[in-house]
Amino acid sequence: MSELPVVVVGAGPAGLSAAAHLVERGERVLVLEAGDRAGAAVSQWNYVRLFSRWSELVDPAAERLLAAAEWARPDGDTYPTGAEWADLYLAPLAGVLGDRVRFGARVVGVARRGRDRVVDAGREDEPLTVHVRTGEAEERISARAVIDASGTFGSPNPLGGDGLPAVGEKAAAARIGYRVPDLGAERSRYAGRRVVVAGSGHSALTALVVLAELAEQAPGTKVVWLLRRGAVGNVFGGGESDQLPARGALGSRARKAAEAGYVETVTGFRTSAVERGEDGTLSLESFDGHRVEGVDEVVVLTGFRPDLSWLSEVRLDLDPVLQAPSKLAPLIDPNVHSCGTVYPHGENELRHPEPGVYLVGMKSYGRAPTFLSLTGYEQARSVVAAIAGDHEAASRVELVLPETGVCGGAGVFDAPQEQKNSGGCCGAPETVDVAIGLAPGAR
Repeated sequence: MSELPVVVVGAGPAGLSAAAHLVERGERVLVLEAGDRAGAAVSQWNYVRLFSRWSELVDPAAERLLAAAEWARPDGDTYPTGAEWADLYLAPLAGVLGDRVRFGARVVGVARRGRDRVVDAGREDEPLTVHVRTGEAEERISARAVIDASGTFGSPNPLGGDGLPAVGEKAAAARIGYRVPDLGAERSRYAGRRVVVAGSGHSALTALVVLAELAEQAPGTKVVWLLRRGAVGNVFGGGESDQLPARGALGSRARKAAEAGYVETVTGFRTSAVERGEDGTLSLESFDGHRVEGVDEVVVLTGFRPDLSWLSEVRLDLDPVLQAPSKLAPLIDPNVHSCGTVYPHGENELRHPEPGVYLVGMKSYGRAPTFLSLTGYEQARSVVAAIAGDHEAASRVELVLPETGVCGGAGVFDAPQEQKNSGGCCGAPETVDVAIGLAPGAR
């Protein structure tokens, strides 16, 4: 098996980082990307500006490969858009990797050759087989290891507050989007309309900012922000205390938009159903019977989840709550770590019972939020070191990550105040909720 390639699934930031580390270590590598370009998922939100600087978005091993090809490194202190990240970094990196990257190759399954997940006998003597679909054709590729860096962008969480699509959500699909609005191309869709934004993460804050700006420019534009949690709390982040300044500034801008009166905030709303009225507008109903009516468009930004279906025949050790590797889950569980700080980790936390199979990048976080590219690069470095047999390098932690500046104890949505003030990742008092026109009942 030593002559077989390591197959990397996904030509996004984490996948290409893993490929760069494998090349640097002299390992055979094959990157399989379902899309038609490097960073295909990034290209779907190409109009959004990142809150990480260029210096935090380039993997060191990748930069060394690119430097040999006389790559022009962008100014490290500037903040790229998704399009710039894909065009100025990911595409050139894929170009340097050359025929090690195959586009239009969708991985539909991984297994041990001739063994389903139940069979023990002879398992470790067989290579992994990667089942790939290219157009109408299918093939199997033998691999000594598989690094799944396919991400989660293709699997957004639904509007439904119980993790399943709300009743009527699919029927109303023409009025529901699952990404930050592109007001360059979609201005007419949202201008002058009553728009619901559902979610509390950085994507939701970004949507609030751009839609509030639209409301200032286009009369009649109304923004309703639905939160599942019972109070706004520390949703806006750490502000000036955030060690990623642009991330702190995003929260501050969202807070100002809400306080300026452009956003109606509704808390404690877990959507149960979506109804379409005779006038074409939507009504959203919560599990406890509250309603938000007269809605023209819904922007659902409730996070993502991993697609594990094509990994069903390999043995994974996943946390039953987060669907992240069991050793990693306690470090990132939002029920405990309301501060949102990302903890550096490596191969030890990402190892599964199936030898040679790893999940890295956003997919490794399962349903947990607050992933940073730097985390994915450190994961890739450590995992590749382990695959190459350099266990000393694999066990090292070569990364210090920025703090969010938020510290509020346990992150349970509606826990009593005394419970939220005890324990958690910080053990500090809960931040004081701000009053920004909270309406009763909605998410």
